[in-house]
Amino acid sequence: MAAPKILIPFYSRTGTVEALALAVAEGARSAGAEVRLRRAREVVSPEIIASVPGWKQSAEAMNAKYEAPTADDAVWADGVIFGTPTRFGSMTSELKAYIDSLGGLWAEGKLNGKAGSAFAGSSQMHGGNESTVISLWNPLAHLGFIIVPTGYADGVMFAGAGSPYGASVISGHPPAGPSEAEIAVARFQGRRVTQVAAKLMAAA
Repeated sequence: MAAPKILIPFYSRTGTVEALALAVAEGARSAGAEVRLRRAREVVSPEIIASVPGWKQSAEAMNAKYEAPTADDAVWADGVIFGTPTRFGSMTSELKAYIDSLGGLWAEGKLNGKAGSAFAGSSQMHGGNESTVISLWNPLAHLGFIIVPTGYADGVMFAGAGSPYGASVISGHPPAGPSEAEIAVARFQGRRVTQVAAKLMAAA
């Protein structure tokens, strides 16, 4: 059987969620997956970006490393793991813009039956990580994904990092994460989604 193909579309401004995405990718590859990492692009004006110290430089550096996610990437994938910082308890507008671009695939049923999952990051405890991951389940359901939470299916889940919904990072001020425990949960999430995607492929 062909290796499962895992797409990780994420948005990261400071690099914290990027680090979590890289750990998810590492876990997926350890389970035999072919991985595509993609960074969602900014949707606000250059003036707003320039008003936040370091944003422009960070975005340019990450955009040079990662292609923007496309609808073709989602069709290619057997599983998709979305990653985002929290914005008032929900996903960023940048990641939402990518998800909204998948409407044509929804209309054609092209994403039905794929594995779907999510991870998140916030700057402080109780900053919205759990609600952000769960808010991503709504579009996953509409698009036809089979939602794959982390659960408590591995011992790393008992180290006080992440949640049964998905990996997460609490970065602090200034950003200083993710911790090794948070990285371990992200690796596990990548492995778990890959394993579920492989089972779905075998059952198709």
